[in-house]
Amino acid sequence: MTRRTKTRFGTDERATGTGGKHAAGLAVVLALGLAFSTLAALAAGTQVYDPKTRQWTDYNRTKAYQYYKLHKQVPESFRPQVVKFRTAEQPGTIIIDGNQHFLYLVQPGQQAIRYGIGVGREGFGWAGIVKVGRMAEWPTWTPPAEMVARDPKARPWANGMPGGPDNPLGARALYLYEDGHDTIYRIHGTPEPWTIGLDVSSGCIRMNNGDIIDLHSRIKVGAKVIVLMQGAALYKGV
Repeated sequence: MTRRTKTRFGTDERATGTGGKHAAGLAVVLALGLAFSTLAALAAGTQVYDPKTRQWTDYNRTKAYQYYKLHKQVPESFRPQVVKFRTAEQPGTIIIDGNQHFLYLVQPGQQAIRYGIGVGREGFGWAGIVKVGRMAEWPTWTPPAEMVARDPKARPWANGMPGGPDNPLGARALYLYEDGHDTIYRIHGTPEPWTIGLDVSSGCIRMNNGDIIDLHSRIKVGAKVIVLMQGAALYKGV
């Protein structure tokens, strides 16, 4: 079972820089245990910190849905915010901390815009260094053959589901490439906003539609994407 860390949100956050491609891959893996100054003791499952009660609470699909139904938004920790973020990476780089369910868009002045995300469920997590190969607004969703084979709900859309509010890719999609080839992984919106902060996907990084629209407006094709996830399989080339 993948183990995640508890994080006190809103503190100074760090990520290591990277150099050559293979050395960078090793640095990324090592960074999982060392790069974030906010890491605490390991704990099974996702937890969120409530600044009002000063308590850590478990955060699963049931609680996430109940919270969203009551508040019409995700917990404050998973809403976009500017944070201090020390890194050697250039502004415009995306750094994904899959264990803590955050996506950072590096900004000038040792800052980053931090968004909440949903990530791959157990067995579908991955880590690596890729690039944004292309982008799309209200993209068509075409499930890969492996998903069509295992998921009856995906089979009717084997040839593609038109973009729209019910499309699993949501309002925008950033297609992740490695060495010029599509990895089949995306950073995309979702029609299920309550799933932000959970391990729910088949490997893609999901965001609230409003957040992916904002990220899409700030990103250019070719942007570097670093995906960190403790205990995950390494993607090809790392």
